[in-house]
Amino acid sequence: MLRFPHLTSPKGLTGPKQHTALTAAAALAVLAVGTPVAYATLGDDAPSASQSATSAGAARGKAYIETRLFFGTERPDGGPDVTDRQFLAFIDEEVTPRFPNGLTIQDGRGQWRDSHGAIERERSYVLTLLYPASAARVRDVQIERIRNAYEKAYAQDSVARIEERTTADF
Repeated sequence: MLRFPHLTSPKGLTGPKQHTALTAAAALAVLAVGTPVAYATLGDDAPSASQSATSAGAARGKAYIETRLFFGTERPDGGPDVTDRQFLAFIDEEVTPRFPNGLTIQDGRGQWRDSHGAIERERSYVLTLLYPASAARVRDVQIERIRNAYEKAYAQDSVARIEERTTADF
């Protein structure tokens, strides 16, 4: 039988309330003690969920890099917003020649805090590029040229860039 000397009946607590409080405390104590035992029985031989997912992913596809670029449409210099037509022309001239195998464009809504502390919101585009990891060095230079061209053409402070390693299968 487990004893819990640190659990004592508070003043004025008698009958069913006392029993309920002690039962709940005992159940929590048993769970806390039993939990490490349950995990310990798994041992080192059982793969973790992340190891299983990684193993399954490694069996399919090849190593790729997914790069996402976030293009704002408002101009900090006060000029007119970048239109859909202008953005698609930019894609045709600057992106497609560098990534002719394919790309994805999504409409977005961006938000950030400017240098004066004000929250700014604007329509935006998210461009997703997927390419073999073995081509990362060459693609890095091309992506930076795309970012710089957009910043210059539309007076943007920046074009955000996110990259993730992944696997892809076509």
